[in-house]
Amino acid sequence: MKLSLLEIVQDIMSSMSSDTVNDINDTSESLQVAQLVKTTYLELIDNKNWPHLKTIAQFDSATTANPVKMKLPEAVKELVSVRYNKRKSTDTRDKYAEVSYLDPEDFLDQTNGRNEDEANVAEVIDYGLTKFFIRNDIAPTYWTSFDDEYIMFDAYDSTVDTTLQGSKTQVVIYKDPTWSMENAFIPDLPSEAFSRLVAEAKSVAFNEIKQSPNAKAEQQSARQGNWLSRKAWRAAGGIKHPDYGRKGGHTRNRLLDKDAT
Repeated sequence: MKLSLLEIVQDIMSSMSSDTVNDINDTSESLQVAQLVKTTYLELIDNKNWPHLKTIAQFDSATTANPVKMKLPEAVKELVSVRYNKRKSTDTRDKYAEVSYLDPEDFLDQTNGRNEDEANVAEVIDYGLTKFFIRNDIAPTYWTSFDDEYIMFDAYDSTVDTTLQGSKTQVVIYKDPTWSMENAFIPDLPSEAFSRLVAEAKSVAFNEIKQSPNAKAEQQSARQGNWLSRKAWRAAGGIKHPDYGRKGGHTRNRLLDKDAT
């Protein structure tokens, strides 16, 4: 069952035998509990990629100043994959295909190997006075990022568009949820995760506010943590086991993964 922020605060304060409140701002203690709930929630979100936060988005279109540079959508925790419509002017249907990730050094090695004197190679200057050598006769094959905000591609097809188009991208991401310090705010978690949120926040509240560890709350938090480590999906069909040695395995790029170490 999902709970509002006020309901969570009331539950925790009741467990601590604190004053009854009808608003998270009623007392300094209730506001402190609300802040602890927020901190606990953000820690839960940061500890894993939650399936319900996985979605599809699009990049912003490139500009003529740099026809292969596009902007990452706002509030992105991790960029999982990038696809681009590589349909040519002579094609009769769309042709979306994955664009492969290269780390910045490999991306530079790849593009620096091109001959800028050839007609299908264009010179783009960006990031100060840095030169990039991009193909202008094919759809992009590779992408990278130098700043975790903008995405650089290695090519664009000038016979189709003057720049890469955001409307032709399919970007799979994990989004960063928002938080609102309001009574009616419901944290963006699956229903089964609320028990963990409450138990963890309750344990922290007993330690920080009452300065008296609560064994029951800590046991509940540990038990809920074990449950969620096994079950955090709804529509993914359950836990996926490693596919050792088989074709088609996916290597996750860690460039924009905030969980990466």
